[in-house]
Amino acid sequence: MMAAARLHRALSEIPADAWDALHDGCNPFVAHAFLAGLEAHGCLREAWGWTPCHLGLWDGDVLVAAAPGYLKSNSHGEFVFDHAWAQAHAQHGLEYFPKWLGAVPYSPVTGPRLLALEDGARRDLVAAIAGMVRASGLSSAHVNFHDGPDEAAFAHGQSPDDRNWSLREDIQYHWHNEAGWTGFDAFLAAMDHKHRKNIRQERRKLREAGIDFRIVHGDEASDADLAAMHGFYLATFADYGNSPALTLDFLRHLAREMPRSLVIVLGQRDGAPVAGALCLRGGDTLYGRYWGASELHPGLHFETCYYQGIEYCLREGLARFEPGAQGHHKIARGFLPTLVRSRHWIADPRFARAIGAWCMEEREAVRAHLQQSLAHSPFRAGPA
Repeated sequence: MMAAARLHRALSEIPADAWDALHDGCNPFVAHAFLAGLEAHGCLREAWGWTPCHLGLWDGDVLVAAAPGYLKSNSHGEFVFDHAWAQAHAQHGLEYFPKWLGAVPYSPVTGPRLLALEDGARRDLVAAIAGMVRASGLSSAHVNFHDGPDEAAFAHGQSPDDRNWSLREDIQYHWHNEAGWTGFDAFLAAMDHKHRKNIRQERRKLREAGIDFRIVHGDEASDADLAAMHGFYLATFADYGNSPALTLDFLRHLAREMPRSLVIVLGQRDGAPVAGALCLRGGDTLYGRYWGASELHPGLHFETCYYQGIEYCLREGLARFEPGAQGHHKIARGFLPTLVRSRHWIADPRFARAIGAWCMEEREAVRAHLQQSLAHSPFRAGPA
């Protein structure tokens, strides 16, 4: 018998220990402290299209599965672009919004989205999401950047309705230490001469400009460090004309509640911060999120966002580094193309069929592009 499904309009309705018992703690973005912190510290606003709508499966008073979810009135901050789908619905007189999204707000990082300890509970959650969409009269449900165990739950649905989840794939650029490098020099030694020389030149120019770096975890960061990082973040969003979602109070919350997960890279000249990168650390992975700078120097972005993170991973024994979405230029810095996934359940059968066919064609194009990108690997006998 399937557990009872309940919608929760705030994560504070679910005890933190019950939520965190459903995952292994290796991905900081699905931690109760992270998601509840977004809600409590002004990062999620209905005006920006984010309304909490978490789905829990309860066996009496016991939470057996859950999915972080949001009602979305637009596609802002999702990084899986479905604007054409929304336009197609509108052209046929149908409402695409609101839709339900299972994701981590503003964070295109891979990880669990169907929180459960058993495969069967994950499959039950997939069915419950589709049932919730039907019962609520929503157009669709979407689960973005899910991991392998979640993909198995989508791929092995128990009914035709459960299996009606179209698969999308995209490319991000991730660093993997599959070769067992023990230091940055060993990492560079695996590259061809051209790319190795370019990285060394970029790093040397920054040293000659008098810029050095320090990395602090949340429990090592002063309030001035947090304020500096938030200032860099605000400046980057202002440069691109976007609205910043993360608040300084949220960074303070992370430093307090997830002190060893928060990792901040600070570039400084004459002791004053001039650049910063905000990262989170998981079990074996570093996740790069946001960056900014108050000065312009050649290579400053690459050093702050990529090379310092790689050095941190090598020093701390982390196997992977996900530095954020997009960026073909990352290949030359040792970040190779990697497939990421999303799943989409469309209520209207006509659109479900059309979007399913479109997704199949898109996957073929994405995989062809991935193979082409791999041909530009900087490694001499490169990690695949």
